[in-house]
Amino acid sequence: MCGIAGLLPRNGLPAADLHQRVRAMSAALAHRGPDDHGEFFSEAIGLGMRRLAIIDRAHGQQPMASDDGRLVLVCNGEIYNYRSLRRALEADGVRFRTDSDTEVLLRVLEHDGPDGVRRLEGMFCYALWDTRTRELRLARDWLGQKSLYWIETPAGFAFASEIKALLALPGVSRELDLSILSHYLSLRFLPGEGTFFRGIHKLPAAHELQISADGSRTLRELWRPAYEPKHALGETAIIDRLDQLLAEVVGEHLMSEVPLGAFLSGGIDSSLVVHYASRALGEPLSTFAIGVQDEAQSELPWARQVAEICGTRHTETVIEPDLALLAPRMVAALDEPVDPFGAGVYVVSEVARRHVTVALGGDGGDELFAGYDRYKGQRLAEIYAGVPRLLRHGLLRPLFQAIPDSFGYNSLTAKLRWIDRMADSQGFARYADSVAHLRFPQELKAELFNAAHWPALSQDSSEQLIRALFEDGSASEFLDRMLHVDCVTRLTENQLPTVDHMSMAHGLELRSPFLDRRVAEFAMRIPARLQLRHGRLKYVTRELAARFFPDRIVNRPKKGFGFPLALWLRGPLCGLMQRTIDESRFVAAGIFRRETLQRLHDEHASGRMDHNYRLWMIFNLELFWRHYFDGEDVATLEGWVQESRAQGRRRL
Repeated sequence: MCGIAGLLPRNGLPAADLHQRVRAMSAALAHRGPDDHGEFFSEAIGLGMRRLAIIDRAHGQQPMASDDGRLVLVCNGEIYNYRSLRRALEADGVRFRTDSDTEVLLRVLEHDGPDGVRRLEGMFCYALWDTRTRELRLARDWLGQKSLYWIETPAGFAFASEIKALLALPGVSRELDLSILSHYLSLRFLPGEGTFFRGIHKLPAAHELQISADGSRTLRELWRPAYEPKHALGETAIIDRLDQLLAEVVGEHLMSEVPLGAFLSGGIDSSLVVHYASRALGEPLSTFAIGVQDEAQSELPWARQVAEICGTRHTETVIEPDLALLAPRMVAALDEPVDPFGAGVYVVSEVARRHVTVALGGDGGDELFAGYDRYKGQRLAEIYAGVPRLLRHGLLRPLFQAIPDSFGYNSLTAKLRWIDRMADSQGFARYADSVAHLRFPQELKAELFNAAHWPALSQDSSEQLIRALFEDGSASEFLDRMLHVDCVTRLTENQLPTVDHMSMAHGLELRSPFLDRRVAEFAMRIPARLQLRHGRLKYVTRELAARFFPDRIVNRPKKGFGFPLALWLRGPLCGLMQRTIDESRFVAAGIFRRETLQRLHDEHASGRMDHNYRLWMIFNLELFWRHYFDGEDVATLEGWVQESRAQGRRRL
């Protein structure tokens, strides 16, 4: 795992300035690679990298050049099938200088040309410079486990593993992209190639960007998900094959010359990963679980049972994380506002890094094997839609609105209101409504945005933005279409960047076997009827887990590591939220309407409506603005949070 950066200079940029710019970007990525750093400079390019040394620690330094010096490579990530690729290349007469997976990547690209990337199984972003043709190729892995960003500047084309490195360049303006902001408020992810910063772009997953000698750019798709044809196998055969595949893939994910462990929540996904890893290692695996004092929110008892069954070396940490005080550090790490789930990753990564350098996780299991409630909820909404509309709207909707909300996770009141809302639409429209329901649907954004901005923003509906993915031909079954869109949006554009940035903030490499392309392709071709058989979420992986774990673990209700955020925003964080509204930079800039923010806060604080997801977004956006546009550092923001909460307590 590393951080990479580079600059293709133009307009006669002096060599000293090129060196200074690349080193500034590299310094901004130091947390990603505390073990080593490297540089490559010529009159045509500057490359920099920071290394977290894991494979061939003694000889895997980067940038790495081919024997004739024509190709120069910097890479962030791991190539899990590098050993089999190496054997194949050696059979063709290719010689190796090191035992690193980076050299295997370099030799594959040298031997096969640009299409050699299609042979890779791993998580990666890389930059390959051809000194003869003066072409640069950037590539990103299949599901987007590693990120890469780029910008055109007056000094030239620049790229980096994180946005903060690009912002370290002189002359890079910090202008908020209001269109991206609008989509984020509805979707919780940043669609397409956009970022919050106008002019800074992200390389899409499974794509290559070629920058030619004349400065022209060509974007090429390398792979796309396919949910058909379906496996012509019975249920038992499918589960048998998944068992074999996970054993193989998890085994490859264990390659490491440094201490390795795994996150363990006691849920299906992390438990399966720990099972296969423990079996492959032949020695106790180090596992890490975090929980809170509140048993209703803690998964420590379940994780402990799995650890005992698998015989791991288990570390439990009971924490009471100050979510609001953590937020400035998380926003600064991600270069975006952060979901509450990011705090769990941030904290467990901090704990794990005291013991290991690499950790395995269960990310991707929900999106690939149908683990979210709303997949099953779509069917319930379809049934409820059969109730006459007059009865639903005239009698039942007012009743659901009148039921007090417990403000707990997945409360009954929230479920009833969700089904009532979803019953008003069908097909794609229902799925799109479900994506934005807890955040800012189009009609709520019309109330939030100032009249000066909304007419232009309203022309581009966030919900409709995902229609192209829903109908891109990757899948035909309705469930498969939902899984597909979730994989390439909320997983690729939200969850995976968050997981990567939160873990790398502590110099921890996090690997996710479920996101291996071989596992993903297999999962996508499981018949939709089997994914939710008998109305059970994650039916296939539950049945697989039942071979190794007792029923009390396999069929327990999904909980997830969480925080009682809805209750906190009515109590200890109420004053902080009020000050966020009173001093809102978005209101001051004429972007948001203060009265809408105040209404959401008042309705939540009074108990009339649970707006915790929306209010957390508003709070995080405020931190984001203050850090990136006002230039306030993390310590200043933490002081502002503490002072705001103290003021709120005094008011009470």
